[in-house]
Amino acid sequence: MTAITTKDYSPQIRRALNFRLDETRLSHGQKYQGKVRDTYDLGDKLILVTTDRLSAFDRNLVSVPYKGQVLNLTSAWWFEKTKHLVPNHVLAIPDPNVTLAKKCKVFPIEFVVRGYITGTTSTSLWTQYNKGIRNYCGIALPEGLRKNQKLDQALMTPTTKDVHDRPISPREIVAEGLMSADDWEQASAIALRLYQFGVEVAAKHGLILVDTKYELGKDHEGNIVLVDEIHTPDSSRYWLAHSYVERFAQQQEPENIDKEFLRLWFAKNCDPYQDAILPQAPEELIVTLSARYIQLYEMITGAAFPFPELKSSLQDRIADNIAACFA
Repeated sequence: MTAITTKDYSPQIRRALNFRLDETRLSHGQKYQGKVRDTYDLGDKLILVTTDRLSAFDRNLVSVPYKGQVLNLTSAWWFEKTKHLVPNHVLAIPDPNVTLAKKCKVFPIEFVVRGYITGTTSTSLWTQYNKGIRNYCGIALPEGLRKNQKLDQALMTPTTKDVHDRPISPREIVAEGLMSADDWEQASAIALRLYQFGVEVAAKHGLILVDTKYELGKDHEGNIVLVDEIHTPDSSRYWLAHSYVERFAQQQEPENIDKEFLRLWFAKNCDPYQDAILPQAPEELIVTLSARYIQLYEMITGAAFPFPELKSSLQDRIADNIAACFA
């Protein structure tokens, strides 16, 4: 089991506060800006730049130093570890923040897999259950579940990829023409296998992979392919395994190592769904979150986080590395 790091990376993180990657301006293809990634369409390929933007409650909240690098490199690690389960879109990693990817036709569904009942957002399983909902995405839920409780089996709770994610049942997915029944069966089975593999790997590293989401699509040959990201602290919820049982017994929140504590801060200090202007997250909170992202990278991969030099702008570094990739 990987030991929990006690390294203090706050000096490196504070020095990087003026080097956060909020957006990119590359001279490649057509640009599309998502919540976290800037995508450049090259026709048959995509340049995916993972920025330091942090999104929750369907909006951007803050930029976190090194977050984009953690997400991109964590995904790259997991993509390599899971390619025996499903092919993925990765062609190259030319820069710590960049993935050169095969262009695929992505299913308009997020494959959300949950091993525990928890969460604070409007679509989270616990939020809905606590409101009295007992049928979620076509799944009948029993009475008496407690927040943060482990479920008897992992649940597939898909959502649409609308502006506001909409929970949807497999029957509705097929009925609305979002996916064929065969594609749904294959893709959902792949997502469940990926989650189970992630749970097993995370456990060896002292982590609980609580829940996660996957994006899948088809390449030009019709193969189902894993795209976007996998098992990152943005797409997944992680808890520290060593304290979960005791804290659950005492009805305490698990020790989390993802962006959940930032969600909780915003939920406590404003209405993140309704307020037009949100409070500014304290610098200390941002530094702490960056350290958690880095800690998670090190726990998962077993490798030291590769802090880059901060001698040039991130824009220039990314542009130079991409140019070298195409040279």
